[in-house]
Formats: sequence, C-alpha cells, structure tokens
Amino acid sequence: MTLTYIISGFAVGTLVGLTGVGGGSLMTPLLTLLFGVSPAVAVGTDLAFASITKATGTFTHRLRGTVEWQVVRLLCIGALPAALIATLALKYFGGLSKELGQIIRYSIASSVFLTVIAILYRSKLMAWMNAHPERQLQGTRLAVATVIAGAVLGILVTISSIGAGAIGATILVLLYPKMPAAHVAGTDIAYAVPLTAIAAIGHWWLGSINWELLGSLLLGSVPGITLGSLAAKAVPEKLLRGILATTLTLVACKLVL
Repeated sequence: MTLTYIISGFAVGTLVGLTGVGGGSLMTPLLTLLFGVSPAVAVGTDLAFASITKATGTFTHRLRGTVEWQVVRLLCIGALPAALIATLALKYFGGLSKELGQIIRYSIASSVFLTVIAILYRSKLMAWMNAHPERQLQGTRLAVATVIAGAVLGILVTISSIGAGAIGATILVLLYPKMPAAHVAGTDIAYAVPLTAIAAIGHWWLGSINWELLGSLLLGSVPGITLGSLAAKAVPEKLLRGILATTLTLVACKLVL
C-alpha cells in the first residue's frame, strides 16, 4: 500500500506541476474514494501535505519577486482566524464522528465543483473584469473584500482542504485583474502556507492526520511536481485544464452519489 501511496502522490504532483491547480481537489477525493481513508483523516493529511509543498513554492516565488505581500497580509487577516474558528467548530461538533465525516464528504464535493467552475471560466471572468473597469473595487472596499474572501477560503480549506488553489487564484483575478499571472500564482501559494499550516495543526489536534500516509505522499509528490513543472511548457494548457476539469467533475459526482 505504501508504494501505491507514493505512486498516487507522484501522479497528483505531476498534474499539479503541469496545471498549477488541483492538489487538494484531487488528493482528498483520491484518498477517500480509492483508498478508503475516512474523510476527516484525508482532509487533515492533505492539509499537512499542502503546507509543506506550498512552503517550497513560496520560497521559489519569493526569490523571483512574484508575491504581492500586501495582498497576502489582507487574505491572512481573514483566513487565519476563520481557520481557527472552523477548527474549534469541528472539535465542538464531534471531531471524527460519522455525521461529521458525511458533512466533510459533501463539503469536499461542493469545493470540487467550485474548483471546476474556477478552472473552466477563469479566463472569461478575467476578460469580463478587464472589459468593465468601473466594476473593479478600489481602496478600502477592495481591502475589505480581500479580507472577506480570505475568511471564506479559510473556512472552506479547513473543512475540506480544497479551495486555496484554483478558487483562491480566481478570486485574486476578480479582485485584482491587473495583477500579472505569475504574481497571482505566487500570492495564492504564499497566503496558503500559513492557512494550510494552521488548519493542519488544528487537524493534528483533532487526531486526523496519518503521518505515515503523509510521508509516502511526499515521497512521490516532490519528484512529480518537479517533472510536471519541467514538462508544463510542452503540453497545451487548454488540454490539461480540460482533462483536470473532467476528472474533478467525475470525482465530485462520485462523492455526492
């Protein structure tokens, strides 16, 4: 089983390296559907997995100067307290109970569907925003909207481990349409590091992290992400996102049914 986990980590890591999204959206459903891991443990383990991998990505983006730290700060103001509150709510409502597992399962499915929408319509949303500059927020309103978006993502990520990738990037594009694509990616990864770390610590407190599973996934994902990143330019992005969106839709349908 350990080898299977490593191979799965490699496969997901490669796809994330190729497309830039889909880590939590793929890993959490994969653990629950294919390996029979309980939803709570799948979410907790994936959050720990994400915090480690995204920390590496943040270091690279920081070296390249592609992180908007002011935006990261605003997102964290909303996301980090929300993650703490969501963790306490999970503890209060029973931690690893069967009922909570069902809630998490549907939360994962809902988050996956949102991710599919983000993947398919991100370019159209960005084009619409650029064509309607009067709809763009400015100043204090933009800052407040960013904090609120961070809070929503904090709750979503803590409950389902999904949302910090494609959904977070799409929100950044909507709020900051003039931000370069590389900066969107770097900022999205940077704010997700403390968010996933806090959420992972919360799940550790709840007892929902499988450390052996985490180690196996990391063994596969690190070379997978490297390989995917190197091959990204050789594969059409439209094709990759179409494959990812189709896969995620099937996963979400399976979770609901």
